[in-house]
Amino acid sequence: MSRQGTTAGGAGGGAQRRATVVDVARLAGVSTATVSRVMNRNYPVAAATRERVESAMRELGYVVNAHARALAGASNRTVGIIVSELVDPFYAYIARGVEREASEGGRLCLICCHQGDPQRELAFIELMHERRADAVVLVGGSVDDRAYKAELARRARELDAGGSKLVLCGRPSLGDDVPTVGVEYDNEGGAFALTDHLITQGHERILYLGGPPGLSTAHDRLVGHRRALELRGLPRDPQLEHPGPFSRTFGYRRMVELLRDGPAFTAVFGANDNVAAGAAQALEEAGVRVPQDISLVGYDDVPVAQELRPRLTTVRIPLEEMGRQAVRVAIGGDDEDDWRAPTTGTLRLGTHIVVRDSVARAPRRG
Repeated sequence: MSRQGTTAGGAGGGAQRRATVVDVARLAGVSTATVSRVMNRNYPVAAATRERVESAMRELGYVVNAHARALAGASNRTVGIIVSELVDPFYAYIARGVEREASEGGRLCLICCHQGDPQRELAFIELMHERRADAVVLVGGSVDDRAYKAELARRARELDAGGSKLVLCGRPSLGDDVPTVGVEYDNEGGAFALTDHLITQGHERILYLGGPPGLSTAHDRLVGHRRALELRGLPRDPQLEHPGPFSRTFGYRRMVELLRDGPAFTAVFGANDNVAAGAAQALEEAGVRVPQDISLVGYDDVPVAQELRPRLTTVRIPLEEMGRQAVRVAIGGDDEDDWRAPTTGTLRLGTHIVVRDSVARAPRRG
């Protein structure tokens, strides 16, 4: 009798679900790549291993989805991209670069959103592996968690064993022993240059606003900001550092709170343009003029930076180019004459300040 509806692992009670490749791999004590090879019969697998996998499939009642099987049997013409969300222009522009580069190479682009959940991110990598995507692009900062990094490294090795590649886009390396490629930008350098720009305009009390603690992107920007203060001989004041989400709502609410007792700063560094936009709204509602009373800067150079009045001075990241390069470093050209990217290491793109109208010289004291 078929056990197709049985909960994976044999647990009873609650809502039932179909077993997955991950469940089969766990029960058989093999990788998901090995399970795929057994199902597709496209790589040699030891007889004993094949028997364990097939036994696990029978025990779990695993039934191969015919459509997924057909996709898996096709040539590797898929690129997966995993982002936190698509409504944030930072991710959207990188995703557009990935999609355009994949499309120009005749590849399908699959986009998944993990909404800030590292476990969903890992699950999406498994899904892309099952679909035999020939590149999986992870976008944005990562959390500093040892268990999560170990799981990510394991999946990178499984992808590599199956002829695919994990691409780290705008996030730190997992180590020289993990088979990944990367595309990053000078995150710390951009923050350093922007803070130094404010200092050269006479600003010594700079409020740093936003950036989730523990996220690599936020960490690097704060490091660059602090380094500029140190090299200019300015003391770091923890009261001027207010971490928080990369969101317009946070920028607005925190700025409202800080303005209640009168600002103890002459400039605001929004950790991204969305935070800066929220701060700008709070400043306007309080009757504080930008840049005459307080200067304001952001980071990323997404469309809101030019929509604000005054237009926002910020750091430009080549977002769409990062997406394109993420595909290139993983796949390279299809023809012998095409440029082929290295299969290991990281490609670093530059950032630069875009000076607009939101910064003025610091008001004179007294």
